[in-house]
Amino acid sequence: MIYHQLGKVPHKRHTQFRRPDGELYQEQLFGAEGFHGSSSLLYHHNPPTRTIKVEQGPEVKVEKWDEGMLRHHHLRTANVEEGGDPVLGRKVLLFNNDVQIGVVRPTEQMNYFYKNGEHDELLFIHEGEGYVQTMFGRLDFGYGDYIFIPRGTIYQMVFETEKNRVLTVDSTGPIDVPDRYLSEKGQFLENSPYCERDIRRPTDHSLFSDEKGEYELKIKKQGRLTSYWYEHHPFDVVGWDGYLYPWIFNIKDFEPITGRVHQPPPVHQTFEGRNYVVCSFCPRKFDYHPQSIPAPYAHSNVDSDEVLYYVEGDFMSREGVETASITQHPGGIPHGPHPGKYEGSIGKEATDEYAVMIDTFHPLHLTTEAKKLDDDSYPYTWLEDRGKKEPLEAEE
Repeated sequence: MIYHQLGKVPHKRHTQFRRPDGELYQEQLFGAEGFHGSSSLLYHHNPPTRTIKVEQGPEVKVEKWDEGMLRHHHLRTANVEEGGDPVLGRKVLLFNNDVQIGVVRPTEQMNYFYKNGEHDELLFIHEGEGYVQTMFGRLDFGYGDYIFIPRGTIYQMVFETEKNRVLTVDSTGPIDVPDRYLSEKGQFLENSPYCERDIRRPTDHSLFSDEKGEYELKIKKQGRLTSYWYEHHPFDVVGWDGYLYPWIFNIKDFEPITGRVHQPPPVHQTFEGRNYVVCSFCPRKFDYHPQSIPAPYAHSNVDSDEVLYYVEGDFMSREGVETASITQHPGGIPHGPHPGKYEGSIGKEATDEYAVMIDTFHPLHLTTEAKKLDDDSYPYTWLEDRGKKEPLEAEE
């Protein structure tokens, strides 16, 4: 990502930097790959190692739904239950060793601080407004924002609205900008669909009071939560600089790439992770070849699972899938536009839709939370007469 500095830092790293009372600020290297890869240096008022109490928390379990068959799924996540806070209220719906995909509709505020020590996080705000306060500063968010939070970041997520909905992506490996959008030195290229100006970085950085108290930090690591208690505020950072920090990109700042004939999904790629990609489908002009068919052709990506989260608008290739639904088309089965959508797209000039797509290169498993939201008639929605279908059966 882009170099950024906020607050006060010394002229040279790893040198003396003193508080007004003469004590040294405590320097901390923040990086996810040891001493290799992107990192930032933070300067704390207190040693970040000073803990007054450690408590065991619950295991973090993801329960697999072993359906016993391979089929397309439509998860009606618009109906997911409200409740919980922005972290503990999350419901994981699909997962593999690389990524966990879920949703949350929080109604409660976080009365603790949180650090995900296992995953980078990508949070897509579908409903609600608020801010994420982190040890790097504040990020204000709203509709359509992708919030990137690197693993190890201490944060609190605060919603200032009653109706809130978030798509959550927990990534085992790092989440980053696609390499093909960047120069060798890391600058966005002229042909990239977004650039540095579209990235919002932390602001409103100020030193928290050094008053004593009890501050709980819940750390997710090794499959469980552990509570660390501090007598100083976890955000006691006077300044920092570097390349690794939380940031925000809004889906409406993505500039679609179009052509004379239908362009494949990789032109919509927004982020990349380990063995998966995230794409943004946005309003765009349709193909302008006189014989073009704007709707996507049927395709069978044998080694890839496709997950689509429907955000807003008229989805040109789908029928009967409402906003905030998730569809999963597993590798090995062809899928494509619903009946009438292929022919019906001819002559159309543009599409007015927003959707987030996550393509994984290893199979995804569904969870027992996903089972509660499953529309088991979805595999038959490509039939002309969708009223006639055989019930789904799995071996006992």
